[in-house]
Amino acid sequence: MPVPVNIQTAIMRAPEIPLPFYRYLYRQVGARWQWVDRLRMSDEQLAETLNDKRNNISVLYVNGAPAGFYEYFCQDEDMIELSHFGLIEHALGLGIGKWFLLQALYAIWSLNPKRVTTTTNNLDHPRALQLYQMYGFSPVSTGTGIVRPLSDKELLEIARKS
Repeated sequence: MPVPVNIQTAIMRAPEIPLPFYRYLYRQVGARWQWVDRLRMSDEQLAETLNDKRNNISVLYVNGAPAGFYEYFCQDEDMIELSHFGLIEHALGLGIGKWFLLQALYAIWSLNPKRVTTTTNNLDHPRALQLYQMYGFSPVSTGTGIVRPLSDKELLEIARKS
């Protein structure tokens, strides 16, 4: 699947991603989908998670600006979880979502796992499950996401860290 014409893209691994940049990406991609777990982590907890050698982050750039990211975790040599995937709002509607997911899956499958997993729920993009199924994922269970909004105190703390 080719990238749409007239769009400059680059996907770069970020093995030592700075915490403020990661938080920026996480907030920009996840705000619409109620991602808050990583924002609640202390610097130490987040650094430990991101710097785990089994964790991998790649950032999508579109026309020179950050436009999304994917993250996967190698649970063991047989199983890899696509733990985070998404686009920043300015990149939505450009026709690159399917292409970007395919690039993420190419990167993961190049490691030759026996199984690749991901998790989605009712808080995700309305077509997320359909897209994952289009690329070979099969649902194994269902669940409902719970919205746990950030408090004013948490928002102030996140702003301080950024």
